[in-house]
Amino acid sequence: MKIRITRKDLLAGMQQVHGVIEKRNTMPILSHVLITANEQVSSGDLDAKIIESNISLFATDLEIGICDHYPAHVISPGRVTVAANKLFEIVRKLPDGVIDIAQLDNNWVSIESGNAYFKIAGLSPDEFPALTVSEGDTKIAVNVILFTKLIRKTLFAIGENDARYILNGLLLQIQKISEGKSMLRFVATDGHRLAFADGVIKRTTEKSLEEQVILPKKAILEIKRLLSDAKGEEGEDEPTITFGKGLLTFKYKTTILTSRLIHGHYPNYQQVIPNSNDKTLVTNKQLLTGALDRVSIFSQEKADTVTMSVEKGQIMLRSNNPELGEAREAIETSFQGEPFEAMFSSHCLLDLLAVLEDEDVVFEFKDATSPFVIREDSGHFLSIVLPLKA
Repeated sequence: MKIRITRKDLLAGMQQVHGVIEKRNTMPILSHVLITANEQVSSGDLDAKIIESNISLFATDLEIGICDHYPAHVISPGRVTVAANKLFEIVRKLPDGVIDIAQLDNNWVSIESGNAYFKIAGLSPDEFPALTVSEGDTKIAVNVILFTKLIRKTLFAIGENDARYILNGLLLQIQKISEGKSMLRFVATDGHRLAFADGVIKRTTEKSLEEQVILPKKAILEIKRLLSDAKGEEGEDEPTITFGKGLLTFKYKTTILTSRLIHGHYPNYQQVIPNSNDKTLVTNKQLLTGALDRVSIFSQEKADTVTMSVEKGQIMLRSNNPELGEAREAIETSFQGEPFEAMFSSHCLLDLLAVLEDEDVVFEFKDATSPFVIREDSGHFLSIVLPLKA
């Protein structure tokens, strides 16, 4: 294999696939990226046997894989694997220009750009896992703005290395609401907080009326990154998702992401949504965020606790660390009920406030020890925060 590619395109490709590669793995081949060059004759003159084409870059950790295509001059087709971290480091430090990559004997690879020359050890491309895409029964197309919004509204509540491995994933539910349309809902919980967000989507195939799968957090983070530059303009490509046989395939423009699904039964989140919260606490989101951020400076690191004392017209936030000091700050509220006091994890509240879009935040609650509910977007977003026990 021998190719010529611009540094800009190769750097973009390495940035695209680099995130799925684990620093520590038991299979050396998984620390590599697979570069495949296929001949595709283009219109125009051929020059010195150089054929206008593209290359694909593919990386995987066996759970998640990302493959994308980039323009290149393919002088001779073939496949090579290169240590991803080293290639990424080389490309990052090279100046703008053209990079020549060539296959050498015994799976070695040469990289040349200007006066710089690198020779890097590779592995046999035959050892590299194949890209497997889902051929499932359920396929959906999602508006990129909606998809990004659903991720942003729920990502914060996914568990982190929870022993209940199901909670380390995001529940994705699809339910038919009319011919050709379905409701897509994302649900996340770490056992201390819960968030769900939903929206209407198109359904391109319809063999099952309802579907729910659990996606690993890493896959959600990669999808979020892939959509980070999307603007949702008219005519822009829509992401598509296909489910089937324990696998999800996400396609957006030229990028393909595959992810194994988490097997198991997600908790029945509907059961924990209170239906008897008859009190409301309303305050300005910006004021609450600022005060909470400042007061939490003195919250104890492990407990991360801030006390919220509420009385007529006022919320008093307090934190105390016997070794460092204490803090308190009052903000206005429209609350008119009986005074109460509750304790919360400051980072849980701050994470929630960061995804709210309304100017005011409305807490629905029953008492100081029961779950607090926050709704937004005409019920399309709901979050629950549990007060901490003293």
